[in-house]
Amino acid sequence: MAARTRKAPARPRAPRVGFVSLGCPKALVDSESILTQLRAEGYDIAPSYEGSDLVVVNTCGFIDAAVRESLDAIGEALSANGRVIVTGCLGAKGDVVREAHPRVLAVTGPHATPEVMAAVHAHLPRPHDPFTDLVPPQGIRLTPRHYAYLKISEGCNHRCTFCIIPSMRGDLVSRPVGEVMKEAESLVKAGVKELLVISQDTSAYGVDVRYRTGFWGGRPLRTRMTELCAALGELGAWVRLHYVYPYPHVDEVIPLMAEGRILPYLDVPFQHASARILRLMKRPAAAERTLERIRAWRAACPDLAIRSTFIVGFPGETEAEFEELLDFLREARLDRVGCFAYSPVEGAKANDLPGAVPEEVKQDRLARFMAVQAEVSRGRLAQRVGRECDVLVDDVEARAASGRSYAEAPEIDGVVRVKGAGGARAGDIVRVRITASGEHDLEAVPA
Repeated sequence: MAARTRKAPARPRAPRVGFVSLGCPKALVDSESILTQLRAEGYDIAPSYEGSDLVVVNTCGFIDAAVRESLDAIGEALSANGRVIVTGCLGAKGDVVREAHPRVLAVTGPHATPEVMAAVHAHLPRPHDPFTDLVPPQGIRLTPRHYAYLKISEGCNHRCTFCIIPSMRGDLVSRPVGEVMKEAESLVKAGVKELLVISQDTSAYGVDVRYRTGFWGGRPLRTRMTELCAALGELGAWVRLHYVYPYPHVDEVIPLMAEGRILPYLDVPFQHASARILRLMKRPAAAERTLERIRAWRAACPDLAIRSTFIVGFPGETEAEFEELLDFLREARLDRVGCFAYSPVEGAKANDLPGAVPEEVKQDRLARFMAVQAEVSRGRLAQRVGRECDVLVDDVEARAASGRSYAEAPEIDGVVRVKGAGGARAGDIVRVRITASGEHDLEAVPA
């Protein structure tokens, strides 16, 4: 009599977690950390609310519009699923979340992966299937395969009067330099072509540990921005710096850019040009010194692209001070600029300053600011017509590709559209010649 083949028991379905990630790249890195831990413990990540056993919403709480977006996202998840865990910056204001949505299962603040996992374990016990514990060495990423954000520190030591992030994320805590380099290596080995270095204050990396020496690959390496950039430049990927305060030692990374070791791109949040407004904001530097620094940077590295952000309508800002800001824009000729009308965020000290600017005046100044910057941007981009550069391809459609050169960061800057590059794939680096320009984007053909 033939032996019967015993049927293997069906593997139980892994619990499924839905995920919503809002906010800035720093929040995105927090989301990646949570997702990586979820997958490492055997949870599946569900693509919809309905297919989830519970939903995690990583929120933003920086300005009023972001608070509203986060509260709406929580409400949508509750309506569609009913089982929601809230984390992120808005979670630091737990009462706000609980008052709006008392049905949420748990609320944590930012960079709180252990707390989020504890809440998940409490409401959706972790599976015990070793086959589902396998995750790629670079973890779970929400960005395309060819670029990734590399967070080097958390928190901030500044107390800017318009900002409440330190109250939510705490003081500066730098990651060990060896740990940062190990993550960067894993990302590059996994196919990442561009590393976007982020933090709340990238220039301050290592201040909290007095720039102590760590180790990478058996060799000593100081926990400091300049040394970190030099080491990252050895990995063979593009390295792009974000959130760089204009401290004097920023001058040290410009030669690395001129030598091609890291991208000639600086994201420096200047915020304003009036010395008085900068003092009210508790921001460093003044317009005159900033202009001198910009000239020196460009003299040392002519290809340098500078991005910045500004606030108009700050309490007490006069028309003359706003015009001073416009004059600064025309003189500095920054490549990429973002601007916000001042928003009175709950808990920000600037709310107590006298001279609140009427909303209609703020919006008028915002429009005038962006009109001036559009002219500046158009002029800067026109200077690149006829030149060649490398482009990292993000998307391909028919016979054209869309990507970015050294001067464009993903999501926040313009793009380079390359005609006749339909054979390229996302993640390819192609050499192009710039043929036309607009206010924000460039047109090109393969070189």
